[in-house]
This record gives sequence, structure tokens and C-alpha cells, in this order.
Amino acid sequence: MPDDSYQCRACGGGGCAPLLSLGKTPLANSLLSDPSDAASEQRYPLELVWCPDCTLVQITETIPPETLFGHYVYFSSFSETAVEEARRLAERTVADRHLNSANLVVEIASNDGYLLQHYKARGVPVLGIEPARNIAEYAREKRGIDTLCEFFTPDLATRLATEGMYADVIHANNVLAHVADLNGFVAGLATLLAPAGVAVIEFPYLRDLLERTEFDTIYHEHLCYFSLTAIDRLFQQNGLRLVDVERIAIHGGSLRITAARADTSEPGTERVTALLAEEERWGVHRAATYEQFAGRVETLKRELISLLERLKQEGKTIAAYGASAKGSTLLNYCGIGGETLDFVADRSTAKQGRLTPGTHLPILPAQALVDRMPDYVLLLTWNFKEEIFDQQREYLSRGGRFIVPIPKVEIL
Repeated sequence: MPDDSYQCRACGGGGCAPLLSLGKTPLANSLLSDPSDAASEQRYPLELVWCPDCTLVQITETIPPETLFGHYVYFSSFSETAVEEARRLAERTVADRHLNSANLVVEIASNDGYLLQHYKARGVPVLGIEPARNIAEYAREKRGIDTLCEFFTPDLATRLATEGMYADVIHANNVLAHVADLNGFVAGLATLLAPAGVAVIEFPYLRDLLERTEFDTIYHEHLCYFSLTAIDRLFQQNGLRLVDVERIAIHGGSLRITAARADTSEPGTERVTALLAEEERWGVHRAATYEQFAGRVETLKRELISLLERLKQEGKTIAAYGASAKGSTLLNYCGIGGETLDFVADRSTAKQGRLTPGTHLPILPAQALVDRMPDYVLLLTWNFKEEIFDQQREYLSRGGRFIVPIPKVEIL
């Protein structure tokens, strides 16, 4: 039944319809430093709902952002795929917008400078805005990226604009989904943009999430899951208009949108109109589009658990790869822990030596796959499958096998 007590984060409407319950789960990036920390580990409801008024899919729980992002363990540069995609985007944007030393590129949630470094290398001034203290410090000290350690808010946008720091390009990759005050965030973009500036924003695409059963993308950091229809309405009501959109493969399927201030003559492309029409045909406004998702998630869960149980009965050893947020959702929802998996391997030195949230599996260096040679590895970071297979050529050549859980359970 729709919940009239909950108001949509974008349009304020009531009557959001429930889509999926993942139960109570720990915060997906709250890695434990010691087994004794498990006694105080907090769990929070993870409930997904859909707003029939504006089509926004969202979770109902809001964790204070300081709790989630004050200290963060995800460094973008550990993903070669993410760094290479960032380089291509920066090079294309410099060329398309004719950027030079007289311009300013701002990135919101700039992480460790993985994107802005490419602009800086081409002589374009940059400013990062990153709330995680440890990551902002890394960006400043290791990459020389001017970085404000703050959350992006309308007040910060006004302050920067007052100081004359209008942005010719604003990037915001995989951060809009983290924002509770959607309208304030988008209004802040409009405030910070130079008159002829553009905002280039990426986020996981709702249609891919639903059709590919990517339920592990759902965790407390990700408050919202966007269709282009929902984005178009949100931006229009806050002084921006969409001028371009691309579907890109990264993170299991994402949208990259380009927006300009509503009062400018920035030319648009037909791709926005075309994708909005395609979403209408797909059923972005129809409840039936969303209602079958929970059933597909439950089916996938049963198939994965059945496979792992069979392999354990055969005496096989199993580990996992990728101590990721999406991996936390999958393991906790499916109830997969130390009875099935021996450890989790990960390249990130910020995660190694710690324990996974909820399931409390030890996180070891990626080399552990070769050193210990488990028969099978559950690939929790399936969205970087090709990169990881390439990194783990020795493990594969020695007979190791990967279990890929999404979009369907298969052994590769």
C-alpha cells in the first residue's frame, strides 16, 4: 500500500508505493576495524519506494551525511576503468568547450582528484568539493588539487559565486543519488554555473537497475534512483534545462546528462527528447513497470544461494572479490557470510585489514586470490568485471573460476 506519511524527496508528493524491502542492513561502507566492533554495529531499514507523481524511485531512510561521508573508504583511483573514463571525459570536454587557463572546472564529490587531475594537466584551473576529510587531504597533498572539504549546499554555491568563482563546467559523478535535499542541490548548481556554463552529471540509470536486477546498487548512501523523466522535472523546477544525455556502460548502466541554466541559449540535442519519449513507451509512469522488480530480486537470491550451497557441499572453497558497497548489500540481503566465504579480496589499501559490514569477512589484498587459490570467487564488483578479469589473469590461468551474480548468476 502507498505510504501517505512519506513525502517524495523531489516533488513532495505523498502516496509513494513500496517496491522492495531489503530488511535492516548495516551502512554499506562502514568497514569494521576489529571484530569487537560488531557488538555496536548499527542496522537501518532499507526500503525502496516509487513516487507515481514524478517517477522518482528512492529509499525512505535518511542517514546523516556526516555519518556516511565524514570519513570515506572509497578511492576512485583504485579503479582503472573509472580513471580512464574520467580522462576521456575531460579531454572531450576541454575540446568541446574550448577550455583554457581562463576557465574554471568544479567537481562536486571530487574524491581523490581522479577526474580533475586530467583538467589540471591541460592547464585548466580546477576546484574540488569533497566532504570526506581523508580523501580531500589526499587530493590536495598527493595530486595538488585545490579541494574544499565541505558538502555542496546552496549556501556554499552562493558563497563561491559571491567570490566570483563561477564554474564554466561543473561535474558531479555519482553524487546526486546521495543527496537528501535534491532541490537545494540542483538550485545550487544553477547558482554556481557561469552564464554560459554547463553541468555534466552522471548517475546509475533506473531502467538498467530494474531490468538487470541490479538490487545491490541499493544502499543507504544511494537515496534516489533516477529516470531521465524524474531528472527533467527536478531540473526544470530549479532553473536548469537538459541539453544532452548519453547512456554509458559504467557501473552497470548510467546516464550522463548535460544541463545549462534555463535563461541561456545553450543549444540542445534531440537525444533528450528521444530518451524521454522512449521512457514513456517503456512505462516510466506505469506501476507495472516497477512491480515485478521485487520478484526478480528474490529469484536471483534463491539461485545464488543454491549455487553456493551446492559448491560447498562438493567441498569447494569460495572467496569473494571487491569489498564494495554493492557487495555489502548483496551479502547482507542474501545472508552470505563466513559459513560460505573464506575472505574478500580488494585492491584498496584503505580497506585491507578490515572486516566487511554485517558479514565480518576479512578483507585481504587482491594477491590473496593467487596465494590461496580458492576454487571459486564471488565477484561482488561485477560492474568492473573485465578490468578485474584482466588483473586476475594468473588466478584464472591456474584454474580459478569467478561467479558473477548480476544481471544473472553464472560461472565464468
